[in-house]
Amino acid sequence: MHIKHKVIVLAVLPLIAAVAAIAILVAMQARDLERQQEVVLKDAMLVAKRAELQHYVQLAQTSIDHLYSSGRDDEATKGEARRILSEMNYGDDGYFFAYDLTGLNIVHPRQSELVGRNLWDMHDSEGLPVIQRLIVAAASGDGFLQYKWRKPSTGRETDKLGYVVKLDRWGWVLGTGIYLDDVETIRSMLRDRMAARIAATVLGFTVVGIVAALIVFAGGMALNISEHQLADRRLKALAQRIVTSHEEERTRVARDLHDGLSQLLVSVKFHLELAKERALAGRDDVAEHIAKGLDGLGVAIGEIRSISHNLRPSLLDNLGLSAALQQLLDEFRVRTGIIVDADIGKVDLLADEAGATTLYRIAQEALTNIERHAGAHHVRLALVAERGTVRLVIADDGRGFDTARIDHPRSGGIGLRNMRERIEHHGGELAVSSVPGHTELSASLPCPNAKKGSLS
Repeated sequence: MHIKHKVIVLAVLPLIAAVAAIAILVAMQARDLERQQEVVLKDAMLVAKRAELQHYVQLAQTSIDHLYSSGRDDEATKGEARRILSEMNYGDDGYFFAYDLTGLNIVHPRQSELVGRNLWDMHDSEGLPVIQRLIVAAASGDGFLQYKWRKPSTGRETDKLGYVVKLDRWGWVLGTGIYLDDVETIRSMLRDRMAARIAATVLGFTVVGIVAALIVFAGGMALNISEHQLADRRLKALAQRIVTSHEEERTRVARDLHDGLSQLLVSVKFHLELAKERALAGRDDVAEHIAKGLDGLGVAIGEIRSISHNLRPSLLDNLGLSAALQQLLDEFRVRTGIIVDADIGKVDLLADEAGATTLYRIAQEALTNIERHAGAHHVRLALVAERGTVRLVIADDGRGFDTARIDHPRSGGIGLRNMRERIEHHGGELAVSSVPGHTELSASLPCPNAKKGSLS
Protein backbone atom coordinates (compact mmCIF):
# COMPACT_ATOMS: atom_id res chain seq x y z
CA MET A 1 0.00 0.00 0.00
CA HIS A 2 1.29 3.47 -0.90
CA ILE A 3 2.31 5.69 2.00
CA LYS A 4 -0.33 8.28 1.11
CA HIS A 5 -3.02 5.62 1.10
CA LYS A 6 -1.79 4.46 4.49
CA VAL A 7 -2.06 8.02 5.79
CA ILE A 8 -5.64 8.25 4.52
CA VAL A 9 -6.52 4.91 6.10
CA LEU A 10 -4.89 5.95 9.38
CA ALA A 11 -6.94 9.14 9.29
CA VAL A 12 -10.26 7.45 8.43
CA LEU A 13 -10.06 4.43 10.75
CA PRO A 14 -9.61 6.42 14.01
CA LEU A 15 -12.50 8.67 12.93
CA ILE A 16 -14.77 5.67 12.31
CA ALA A 17 -13.62 4.07 15.57
CA ALA A 18 -14.29 7.29 17.49
CA VAL A 19 -17.77 7.69 15.98
CA ALA A 20 -18.55 4.02 16.68
CA ALA A 21 -17.32 4.36 20.27
CA ILE A 22 -19.44 7.49 20.77
CA ALA A 23 -22.46 5.73 19.27
CA ILE A 24 -21.99 2.71 21.53
CA LEU A 25 -21.51 4.95 24.58
CA VAL A 26 -24.62 6.97 23.71
CA ALA A 27 -26.59 3.76 23.19
CA MET A 28 -25.43 2.39 26.56
CA GLN A 29 -26.23 5.67 28.30
CA ALA A 30 -29.63 5.79 26.59
CA ARG A 31 -30.46 2.23 27.69
CA ASP A 32 -29.36 3.03 31.22
CA LEU A 33 -31.52 6.14 31.11
CA GLU A 34 -34.37 4.03 29.77
CA ARG A 35 -34.08 1.64 32.72
CA GLN A 36 -33.95 4.54 35.18
CA GLN A 37 -36.95 6.21 33.55
CA GLU A 38 -38.81 2.92 33.61
CA VAL A 39 -38.18 2.49 37.32
CA VAL A 40 -39.08 6.12 38.04
CA LEU A 41 -42.22 5.88 35.92
CA LYS A 42 -43.28 2.64 37.59
CA ASP A 43 -42.74 4.09 41.05
CA ALA A 44 -44.58 7.28 40.09
CA MET A 45 -47.49 5.34 38.64
CA LEU A 46 -47.68 3.10 41.72
CA VAL A 47 -47.69 6.16 43.98
CA ALA A 48 -50.46 7.68 41.88
CA LYS A 49 -52.46 4.46 41.94
CA ARG A 50 -52.02 4.11 45.69
CA ALA A 51 -53.47 7.59 46.13
CA GLU A 52 -56.24 6.72 43.67
CA LEU A 53 -57.11 3.55 45.58
CA GLN A 54 -57.23 5.42 48.87
CA HIS A 55 -59.64 7.91 47.31
CA TYR A 56 -61.84 5.12 45.98
CA VAL A 57 -61.97 3.37 49.36
CA GLN A 58 -62.72 6.67 51.09
CA LEU A 59 -65.55 7.18 48.62
CA ALA A 60 -66.91 3.71 49.41
CA GLN A 61 -66.68 4.38 53.14
CA THR A 62 -68.47 7.67 52.66
CA SER A 63 -71.25 5.97 50.70
CA ILE A 64 -72.02 3.58 53.58
CA ASP A 65 -71.01 5.88 56.42
CA HIS A 66 -74.65 6.74 57.23
CA LEU A 67 -75.28 3.04 57.83
CA TYR A 68 -72.06 2.25 59.68
CA SER A 69 -72.31 5.35 61.87
CA SER A 70 -75.95 4.65 62.80
CA GLY A 71 -74.75 2.12 65.32
CA ARG A 72 -77.03 -0.58 63.92
CA ASP A 73 -75.44 -3.99 63.39
CA ASP A 74 -78.51 -5.87 62.20
CA GLU A 75 -78.53 -7.90 59.03
CA ALA A 76 -80.81 -5.44 57.21
CA THR A 77 -78.31 -2.59 57.73
CA LYS A 78 -75.42 -4.74 56.60
CA GLY A 79 -77.46 -5.96 53.62
CA GLU A 80 -78.10 -2.35 52.53
CA ALA A 81 -74.38 -1.65 52.83
CA ARG A 82 -73.62 -4.71 50.68
CA ARG A 83 -76.12 -3.54 48.07
CA ILE A 84 -74.57 -0.06 47.89
CA LEU A 85 -71.06 -1.44 47.57
CA SER A 86 -72.09 -3.91 44.87
CA GLU A 87 -73.49 -1.09 42.74
CA MET A 88 -70.39 1.11 43.05
CA ASN A 89 -68.33 0.23 39.97
CA TYR A 90 -65.80 2.32 38.07
CA GLY A 91 -64.20 1.67 34.71
CA ASP A 92 -64.26 -1.70 33.02
CA ASP A 93 -62.66 -3.61 35.89
CA GLY A 94 -63.14 -1.36 38.91
CA TYR A 95 -65.25 -2.67 41.80
CA PHE A 96 -65.31 -3.00 45.59
CA PHE A 97 -65.08 -6.20 47.60
CA ALA A 98 -65.57 -7.12 51.25
CA TYR A 99 -64.62 -10.09 53.43
CA ASP A 100 -65.16 -10.93 57.04
CA LEU A 101 -62.21 -11.81 59.24
CA THR A 102 -62.64 -15.55 58.60
CA GLY A 103 -62.19 -15.14 54.83
CA LEU A 104 -65.92 -15.29 53.90
CA ASN A 105 -66.66 -13.23 50.83
CA ILE A 106 -69.43 -10.69 51.47
CA VAL A 107 -69.29 -8.42 48.39
CA HIS A 108 -67.95 -9.15 44.91
CA PRO A 109 -70.04 -7.64 42.09
CA ARG A 110 -67.86 -8.93 39.21
CA GLN A 111 -67.59 -12.55 40.47
CA SER A 112 -70.92 -13.18 42.14
CA GLU A 113 -70.14 -16.91 42.40
CA LEU A 114 -67.63 -16.07 45.11
CA VAL A 115 -70.17 -14.34 47.35
CA GLY A 116 -70.88 -16.45 50.41
CA ARG A 117 -67.83 -18.64 49.92
CA ASN A 118 -65.00 -18.84 52.42
CA LEU A 119 -61.79 -18.10 50.51
CA TRP A 120 -59.37 -18.24 53.43
CA ASP A 121 -57.33 -20.99 51.80
CA MET A 122 -57.43 -19.53 48.28
CA HIS A 123 -53.95 -19.17 46.67
CA ASP A 124 -52.84 -17.36 43.51
CA SER A 125 -50.63 -18.79 40.73
CA GLU A 126 -47.54 -18.06 42.81
CA GLY A 127 -48.89 -20.13 45.72
CA LEU A 128 -49.58 -17.18 48.03
CA PRO A 129 -52.73 -17.00 50.21
CA VAL A 130 -54.44 -13.92 48.79
CA ILE A 131 -57.34 -13.42 51.26
CA GLN A 132 -55.21 -14.09 54.33
CA ARG A 133 -52.70 -11.47 53.18
CA LEU A 134 -55.47 -8.92 52.50
CA ILE A 135 -56.86 -9.38 56.03
CA VAL A 136 -53.34 -9.06 57.50
CA ALA A 137 -52.72 -5.88 55.43
CA ALA A 138 -55.98 -4.34 56.68
CA ALA A 139 -55.17 -5.26 60.27
CA SER A 140 -51.66 -3.75 60.01
CA GLY A 141 -53.04 -0.38 59.00
CA ASP A 142 -50.97 -0.14 55.80
CA GLY A 143 -53.72 -1.65 53.65
CA PHE A 144 -51.73 -2.03 50.41
CA LEU A 145 -51.00 -5.40 48.87
CA GLN A 146 -49.84 -6.49 45.40
CA TYR A 147 -51.12 -9.89 44.33
CA LYS A 148 -52.49 -11.77 41.34
CA TRP A 149 -56.21 -11.97 40.53
CA ARG A 150 -58.36 -12.84 37.57
CA LYS A 151 -59.22 -9.74 35.57
CA PRO A 152 -62.96 -9.68 34.71
CA SER A 153 -62.61 -8.13 31.25
CA THR A 154 -60.01 -10.63 30.02
CA GLY A 155 -60.45 -13.64 32.27
CA ARG A 156 -56.68 -13.89 32.75
CA GLU A 157 -54.82 -13.72 36.03
CA THR A 158 -53.07 -10.36 36.25
CA ASP A 159 -50.99 -8.40 38.73
CA LYS A 160 -53.25 -6.29 40.93
CA LEU A 161 -52.62 -3.61 43.52
CA GLY A 162 -55.22 -3.70 46.27
CA TYR A 163 -56.02 -1.39 49.17
CA VAL A 164 -58.14 -2.56 52.13
CA VAL A 165 -59.40 -1.05 55.37
CA LYS A 166 -60.92 -2.74 58.38
CA LEU A 167 -64.43 -1.99 59.62
CA ASP A 168 -63.87 -3.10 63.22
CA ARG A 169 -67.44 -3.03 64.51
CA TRP A 170 -68.83 -5.14 61.68
CA GLY A 171 -65.65 -7.30 61.41
CA TRP A 172 -65.37 -6.53 57.72
CA VAL A 173 -62.37 -5.91 55.43
CA LEU A 174 -63.42 -3.45 52.71
CA GLY A 175 -61.26 -2.74 49.70
CA THR A 176 -60.73 -2.30 46.00
CA GLY A 177 -57.89 -2.81 43.54
CA ILE A 178 -56.41 -1.68 40.24
CA TYR A 179 -54.99 -4.11 37.73
CA LEU A 180 -51.38 -3.32 36.79
CA ASP A 181 -51.27 -4.59 33.21
CA ASP A 182 -51.83 -1.01 32.00
CA VAL A 183 -48.62 -0.07 33.83
CA GLU A 184 -46.78 -2.78 31.93
CA THR A 185 -48.38 -1.52 28.71
CA ILE A 186 -47.11 1.99 29.36
CA ARG A 187 -43.66 0.65 30.28
CA SER A 188 -43.61 -1.40 27.08
CA MET A 189 -44.55 1.67 25.04
CA LEU A 190 -41.78 3.61 26.78
CA ARG A 191 -39.26 0.87 26.01
CA ASP A 192 -40.34 0.82 22.36
CA ARG A 193 -40.01 4.59 22.07
CA MET A 194 -36.63 4.62 23.74
CA ALA A 195 -35.44 1.75 21.54
CA ALA A 196 -36.58 3.68 18.47
CA ARG A 197 -34.76 6.80 19.69
CA ILE A 198 -31.60 4.80 20.41
CA ALA A 199 -31.77 3.24 16.95
CA ALA A 200 -32.28 6.69 15.40
CA THR A 201 -29.33 8.07 17.40
CA VAL A 202 -27.04 5.22 16.42
CA LEU A 203 -28.17 5.58 12.81
CA GLY A 204 -27.45 9.30 12.99
CA PHE A 205 -23.97 8.68 14.35
CA THR A 206 -23.43 6.06 11.66
CA VAL A 207 -24.47 8.47 8.93
CA VAL A 208 -22.28 11.20 10.41
CA GLY A 209 -19.36 8.77 10.62
CA ILE A 210 -19.83 7.61 7.03
CA VAL A 211 -20.17 11.19 5.75
CA ALA A 212 -17.11 12.29 7.74
CA ALA A 213 -15.13 9.30 6.50
CA LEU A 214 -16.17 10.05 2.91
CA ILE A 215 -15.18 13.70 3.35
CA VAL A 216 -11.79 12.70 4.76
CA PHE A 217 -11.37 10.12 2.01
CA ALA A 218 -12.38 12.61 -0.68
CA GLY A 219 -10.06 15.22 0.79
CA GLY A 220 -7.26 12.69 0.96
CA MET A 221 -7.88 11.61 -2.62
CA ALA A 222 -7.97 15.23 -3.78
CA LEU A 223 -4.72 15.90 -1.92
CA ASN A 224 -3.29 12.69 -3.31
CA ILE A 225 -4.21 13.66 -6.86
CA SER A 226 -2.85 17.16 -6.32
CA GLU A 227 0.39 15.78 -4.88
CA HIS A 228 0.67 13.33 -7.77
CA GLN A 229 0.15 16.11 -10.28
CA LEU A 230 2.71 18.29 -8.52
CA ALA A 231 5.12 15.34 -8.33
CA ASP A 232 4.58 14.64 -12.03
CA ARG A 233 5.27 18.28 -12.87
CA ARG A 234 8.40 18.25 -10.73
CA LEU A 235 9.50 14.94 -12.23
CA LYS A 236 9.03 16.33 -15.74
CA ALA A 237 10.87 19.50 -14.78
CA LEU A 238 13.67 17.42 -13.25
CA ALA A 239 13.90 15.24 -16.34
CA GLN A 240 14.02 18.36 -18.49
CA ARG A 241 16.69 19.85 -16.24
CA ILE A 242 18.74 16.67 -16.50
CA VAL A 243 18.44 16.69 -20.28
CA THR A 244 19.27 20.40 -20.40
CA SER A 245 22.21 19.95 -18.05
CA HIS A 246 23.54 17.10 -20.13
CA GLU A 247 23.14 19.12 -23.32
CA GLU A 248 24.82 22.14 -21.74
CA GLU A 249 27.69 19.97 -20.51
CA ARG A 250 28.05 18.38 -23.92
CA THR A 251 27.96 21.80 -25.57
CA ARG A 252 30.62 23.10 -23.19
CA VAL A 253 32.85 20.08 -23.72
CA ALA A 254 32.33 20.29 -27.49
CA ARG A 255 33.15 24.01 -27.43
CA ASP A 256 36.26 23.44 -25.33
CA LEU A 257 37.37 20.66 -27.65
CA HIS A 258 36.68 22.64 -30.81
CA ASP A 259 37.82 26.09 -29.75
CA GLY A 260 40.79 25.06 -27.62
CA LEU A 261 42.05 21.53 -27.96
CA SER A 262 41.19 21.10 -31.65
CA GLN A 263 42.98 24.33 -32.67
CA LEU A 264 45.99 23.47 -30.55
CA LEU A 265 46.27 20.05 -32.18
CA VAL A 266 45.93 21.61 -35.65
CA SER A 267 48.76 23.99 -34.77
CA VAL A 268 50.90 21.08 -33.51
CA LYS A 269 50.17 19.16 -36.71
CA PHE A 270 51.17 22.18 -38.78
CA HIS A 271 54.52 22.61 -36.95
CA LEU A 272 55.30 18.88 -37.21
CA GLU A 273 54.49 18.79 -40.94
CA LEU A 274 56.63 21.88 -41.47
CA ALA A 275 59.48 20.29 -39.50
CA LYS A 276 59.16 17.14 -41.63
CA GLU A 277 59.33 19.09 -44.87
CA ARG A 278 62.36 21.07 -43.74
CA ALA A 279 64.08 17.93 -42.48
CA LEU A 280 63.60 16.34 -45.91
CA ALA A 281 64.95 19.51 -47.48
CA GLY A 282 68.02 19.37 -45.21
CA ARG A 283 67.42 22.74 -43.58
CA ASP A 284 68.74 23.64 -40.13
CA ASP A 285 65.55 25.09 -38.44
CA VAL A 286 63.84 21.69 -37.98
CA ALA A 287 64.37 21.67 -34.20
CA GLU A 288 62.66 25.04 -33.84
CA HIS A 289 59.41 23.80 -35.36
CA ILE A 290 59.58 20.54 -33.40
CA ALA A 291 59.95 22.58 -30.19
CA LYS A 292 56.92 24.68 -31.11
CA GLY A 293 54.93 21.51 -31.76
CA LEU A 294 55.96 20.08 -28.41
CA ASP A 295 54.92 23.32 -26.68
CA GLY A 296 51.55 23.05 -28.37
CA LEU A 297 51.21 19.46 -27.19
CA GLY A 298 51.94 20.62 -23.63
CA VAL A 299 49.20 23.22 -23.85
CA ALA A 300 46.83 20.62 -25.31
CA ILE A 301 47.57 18.27 -22.40
CA GLY A 302 46.79 21.12 -20.01
CA GLU A 303 43.48 21.74 -21.81
CA ILE A 304 42.63 18.04 -21.53
CA ARG A 305 43.38 18.11 -17.82
CA SER A 306 41.21 21.24 -17.39
CA ILE A 307 38.27 19.63 -19.20
CA SER A 308 38.72 16.43 -17.17
CA HIS A 309 38.89 18.41 -13.94
CA ASN A 310 35.61 20.18 -14.73
CA LEU A 311 33.95 16.84 -15.40
CA ARG A 312 35.43 15.09 -12.38
CA PRO A 313 38.22 16.61 -10.26
CA SER A 314 41.00 14.10 -9.80
CA LEU A 315 41.80 15.55 -6.36
CA LEU A 316 38.37 14.39 -5.14
CA ASP A 317 39.32 10.80 -5.94
CA ASN A 318 42.96 10.95 -4.94
CA LEU A 319 43.20 13.31 -1.94
CA GLY A 320 39.57 13.62 -0.82
CA LEU A 321 36.90 16.28 -0.38
CA SER A 322 38.94 18.78 1.64
CA ALA A 323 41.69 19.09 -0.98
CA ALA A 324 39.18 19.28 -3.83
CA LEU A 325 37.26 22.08 -2.09
CA GLN A 326 40.50 23.97 -1.43
CA GLN A 327 41.41 23.78 -5.12
CA LEU A 328 37.88 24.86 -6.07
CA LEU A 329 38.19 27.92 -3.82
CA ASP A 330 41.63 28.78 -5.19
CA GLU A 331 40.32 28.68 -8.74
CA PHE A 332 37.26 30.74 -7.70
CA ARG A 333 39.48 33.35 -6.03
CA VAL A 334 41.75 33.68 -9.06
CA ARG A 335 38.85 33.76 -11.51
CA THR A 336 36.62 36.28 -9.68
CA GLY A 337 38.93 38.29 -7.42
CA ILE A 338 36.45 37.78 -4.52
CA ILE A 339 37.97 37.48 -1.04
CA VAL A 340 37.57 33.92 0.25
CA ASP A 341 37.90 32.67 3.84
CA ALA A 342 38.26 28.90 4.12
CA ASP A 343 37.76 26.86 7.27
CA ILE A 344 38.03 23.37 5.82
CA GLY A 345 38.42 20.47 8.19
CA LYS A 346 40.45 17.53 6.96
CA VAL A 347 37.44 15.25 6.62
CA ASP A 348 37.93 11.71 5.36
CA LEU A 349 35.00 10.73 3.15
CA LEU A 350 36.80 8.20 0.95
CA ALA A 351 34.45 5.48 2.24
CA ASP A 352 31.45 7.52 1.10
CA GLU A 353 32.31 8.53 -2.45
CA ALA A 354 28.72 9.53 -3.33
CA GLY A 355 28.48 11.82 -0.28
CA ALA A 356 31.80 13.50 -1.10
CA THR A 357 30.71 14.08 -4.69
CA THR A 358 27.38 15.52 -3.53
CA LEU A 359 29.01 18.03 -1.19
CA TYR A 360 31.57 18.98 -3.85
CA ARG A 361 28.86 19.57 -6.46
CA ILE A 362 26.83 21.65 -3.98
CA ALA A 363 29.89 23.81 -3.27
CA GLN A 364 30.58 24.10 -7.00
CA GLU A 365 26.98 25.11 -7.75
CA ALA A 366 26.89 27.58 -4.84
CA LEU A 367 30.10 29.31 -5.92
CA THR A 368 28.80 29.47 -9.48
CA ASN A 369 25.59 31.15 -8.25
CA ILE A 370 27.61 33.62 -6.17
CA GLU A 371 29.80 34.44 -9.16
CA ARG A 372 26.85 34.96 -11.51
CA HIS A 373 24.17 36.56 -9.33
CA ALA A 374 25.28 37.68 -5.86
CA GLY A 375 27.55 40.62 -6.55
CA ALA A 376 29.47 39.63 -3.41
CA HIS A 377 32.84 40.89 -2.17
CA HIS A 378 33.50 38.30 0.47
CA VAL A 379 32.80 34.55 0.68
CA ARG A 380 33.24 32.16 3.59
CA LEU A 381 33.30 28.36 3.27
CA ALA A 382 33.50 25.92 6.20
CA LEU A 383 33.57 22.11 6.25
CA VAL A 384 33.34 20.28 9.58
CA ALA A 385 32.57 16.73 10.73
CA GLU A 386 30.83 16.15 14.07
CA ARG A 387 28.70 13.38 15.57
CA GLY A 388 28.47 11.33 12.38
CA THR A 389 27.46 14.33 10.26
CA VAL A 390 29.44 16.35 7.73
CA ARG A 391 28.34 19.98 7.46
CA LEU A 392 29.20 22.33 4.61
CA VAL A 393 28.47 26.06 5.11
CA ILE A 394 28.89 28.70 2.38
CA ALA A 395 28.11 32.37 3.11
CA ASP A 396 28.48 35.60 1.14
CA ASP A 397 27.75 39.32 1.56
CA GLY A 398 25.87 39.70 -1.73
CA ARG A 399 22.50 41.18 -2.58
CA GLY A 400 20.49 38.15 -1.42
CA PHE A 401 17.31 36.65 -2.87
CA ASP A 402 13.81 35.43 -1.95
CA THR A 403 14.21 31.94 -0.45
CA ALA A 404 10.45 31.29 -0.74
CA ARG A 405 10.88 30.92 -4.50
CA ILE A 406 13.35 28.03 -4.25
CA ASP A 407 10.71 25.29 -4.57
CA HIS A 408 8.23 27.25 -6.66
CA PRO A 409 7.56 25.30 -9.88
CA ARG A 410 7.71 28.48 -11.98
CA SER A 411 10.81 29.99 -10.42
CA GLY A 412 13.52 30.71 -12.92
CA GLY A 413 16.56 29.21 -11.24
CA ILE A 414 17.15 25.50 -10.84
CA GLY A 415 20.53 25.48 -9.08
CA LEU A 416 19.21 25.54 -5.53
CA ARG A 417 16.56 22.94 -6.30
CA ASN A 418 19.29 20.74 -7.76
CA MET A 419 21.28 21.11 -4.53
CA ARG A 420 18.29 20.18 -2.38
CA GLU A 421 17.44 17.16 -4.49
CA ARG A 422 21.08 16.00 -4.41
CA ILE A 423 21.42 16.24 -0.62
CA GLU A 424 17.95 14.79 0.14
CA HIS A 425 18.69 11.82 -2.13
CA HIS A 426 21.46 10.86 0.32
CA GLY A 427 19.32 11.51 3.41
CA GLY A 428 20.77 14.95 4.13
CA GLU A 429 19.26 18.39 4.65
CA LEU A 430 19.74 21.75 2.96
CA ALA A 431 18.98 25.04 4.72
CA VAL A 432 19.12 28.41 3.00
CA SER A 433 18.67 31.84 4.56
CA SER A 434 19.09 35.12 2.72
CA VAL A 435 18.73 38.83 3.40
CA PRO A 436 20.45 41.70 1.64
CA GLY A 437 24.06 41.61 2.75
CA HIS A 438 24.13 38.04 4.01
CA THR A 439 23.21 34.76 2.38
CA GLU A 440 24.05 31.42 4.00
CA LEU A 441 23.71 27.90 2.64
CA SER A 442 24.12 24.93 5.00
CA ALA A 443 24.22 21.33 3.76
CA SER A 444 24.28 18.51 6.34
CA LEU A 445 24.97 14.95 5.28
CA PRO A 446 24.85 11.90 7.60
CA CYS A 447 28.19 10.12 7.22
CA PRO A 448 28.84 7.65 10.06
CA ASN A 449 32.27 6.81 8.59
CA ALA A 450 33.45 10.43 8.44
CA LYS A 451 36.62 11.20 10.40
CA LYS A 452 37.49 14.65 11.62
CA GLY A 453 41.11 15.75 11.28
CA SER A 454 43.09 18.92 11.90
CA LEU A 455 42.10 22.13 10.17
CA SER A 456 44.15 23.10 7.17
